[in-house]
Amino acid sequence: MNPSLELRPASLRLRIQPLTAEAFAEFGEVISSTGHTPLLINDGMTERFHALARVDTGGDEGHALINLFHALPYALPMTLSSMERHPLGSQAFMPLDAQPFIVVVAPVGERVEPTALRAFITDGRQGVNYRRGVWHHSLIALHAPARFMVVDRGGVGDNCDVMPIGDGAEVTLEMDETQT
Repeated sequence: MNPSLELRPASLRLRIQPLTAEAFAEFGEVISSTGHTPLLINDGMTERFHALARVDTGGDEGHALINLFHALPYALPMTLSSMERHPLGSQAFMPLDAQPFIVVVAPVGERVEPTALRAFITDGRQGVNYRRGVWHHSLIALHAPARFMVVDRGGVGDNCDVMPIGDGAEVTLEMDETQT
């Protein structure tokens, strides 16, 4: 059983844990300069943190897109009703305003299993790169509107599936007092 879930009859309470590369590895990559040695470029005036994540565009039919998203904040606790996935490529989110945000994910599969959901909170400087096919909730900004640079796939094919969370379970996302 997933330790971040608390079962109640016909409902689940999903607890949020800190985002780490190890805990998130099944779902994708954490984008962060922490723990990486920079390359000095531009006559030593710029530190480059190289190859922090890989963009998957699904071969010759796809290409990388760079987008800006503006997300309104959610109030917690909140009920989760659906998840989305990108079957043809990865999708990366990098915060531009140094504000923490919440990431809710479930493993690759044909459906979203409520008991497989995981929730993470970023430190405001971390981004995420979802692997192709990983189920994830839409952006969950906290406290204030937030801006994100998003890198995902453009090209031939429909690259977004949306599905209700399975089994009619009610899943509530909540934060401990220590995380606010």
